[in-house]
Amino acid sequence: MQRILRPALLLVLCAVAGLIAADGIDVGVSSGGQPDVFGIPIEFILFAVTLLGVALFHHHTLAVALTGLTAVTLYKLGFTTFTGHHLPGLSGLGQHLAHEWVTLANLLGLLLGFDILAHHFSSSRVPAILPRFLPSGRWGAFALLVLVFVLSAFLDNIAAAMIGGTVAATVFKGKVHVGYLAAIVAASNAGGSGSVVGDTTTTMMWIDGIAPSDVLHAYVAAGVALLIVGAVAANQQHRHHPISADADPSVRIDGARVAVVAIILASAIAANVVINVHFNALADRFPWIGAAVWLAILITAPLRQPHWSAVPTAAKGAAFLLSLVLSASMMPVEQLPAPSWQTAFGLGFVSAVFDNIPLTKLALTQGGYDWGVLAYCVGFGGSMLWFGSSAGVALANAFSPAKSVVNWVRHGWHVMVAYVVGFAVMLLVLGWHPHPTHKGASAAPGAAHPAADAAPTSAPAAMPAP
Repeated sequence: MQRILRPALLLVLCAVAGLIAADGIDVGVSSGGQPDVFGIPIEFILFAVTLLGVALFHHHTLAVALTGLTAVTLYKLGFTTFTGHHLPGLSGLGQHLAHEWVTLANLLGLLLGFDILAHHFSSSRVPAILPRFLPSGRWGAFALLVLVFVLSAFLDNIAAAMIGGTVAATVFKGKVHVGYLAAIVAASNAGGSGSVVGDTTTTMMWIDGIAPSDVLHAYVAAGVALLIVGAVAANQQHRHHPISADADPSVRIDGARVAVVAIILASAIAANVVINVHFNALADRFPWIGAAVWLAILITAPLRQPHWSAVPTAAKGAAFLLSLVLSASMMPVEQLPAPSWQTAFGLGFVSAVFDNIPLTKLALTQGGYDWGVLAYCVGFGGSMLWFGSSAGVALANAFSPAKSVVNWVRHGWHVMVAYVVGFAVMLLVLGWHPHPTHKGASAAPGAAHPAADAAPTSAPAAMPAP
């Protein structure tokens, strides 16, 4: 218990000391009437301290995240209002939770459900026979990342990452390099960035009226990023432990387990398409996708028993992510900077520490973005840190060495390089083509003017490299 409470207590003391020090330094009131320190809202300071605590105390991430959530919530209750509702106290908190509960419940259902799916997939013995089909050496490690990329184009990126991690644990005999784990997450997020059914953010764009073809060109950047990440990570993994080519010829696939995996995935895809596309008025009222996954798990339980013992561990990881997501949702971010390629590029780095769902909501409200560029940035950007995306959190739950910011950045440095290079290639080849504000809504302050949107521009030759 002391090992858990110590980092939590230190985090609280740091936050309180920061507030006390700020009170004696330069605490002001922002233009919106909210307290700030040197122009920075205090909520952001508390959230930054929470993220710092996650980085420093990676063995106690849940305690740190819950403590940070408590600090942010208490501050909001006592000193300010809740973003989007402008209501103080418990009434504001209640309205905020009523607005966010569907997103949180969907994430919880998917994280726990796809962890069970990964165990079904492992028990099906499909990963055990893959060495018969994957190339040997570095090409085999690279081919597995390409497989994850392709799967994520039509599956949820959490499922693609979990399947990739399950296969990697088998073909590399449990000795998976942290840099390769970062590459699996990056491949899953890259694969979903250009598909409206491959990532929550692109699905949100589709629901809001963005055409699927308007995000498809995200694959230009995502493909370049995959090549960079794949080349470096495959080499890392090969040196760490090469792919096993000695598949047991006596292994037989459990067809029933494969059927269970297929049913669970089909349920998630069907719920995503049917509810969010054809009945999108109901999408914000109930966690349909998470519920569909769990309904499929329960229905197929008589066919093959789920690995229930894995749920508590997965629940801890889910609680960690939900704490960060809920804390991020309370940040006073009601408007993004003016839409531009520089803003989109910056949002990729923000997505590594800040939930990309509210960022995407703000961008859709504001309008004037090139949606393919934005989809790549907020989708792939979260791969730069292990807790920057739900796929990263899910995979880190299964591979504890990945639960370290230092390890992730040290060995997964190629993800950041790939993000920058992929963005630069897409910008130079395709340019920045902002779309008009869709659905006839008036642009938010700072959004690109519709007249300017009507004449897309190409990246000028003198444009500085991002």
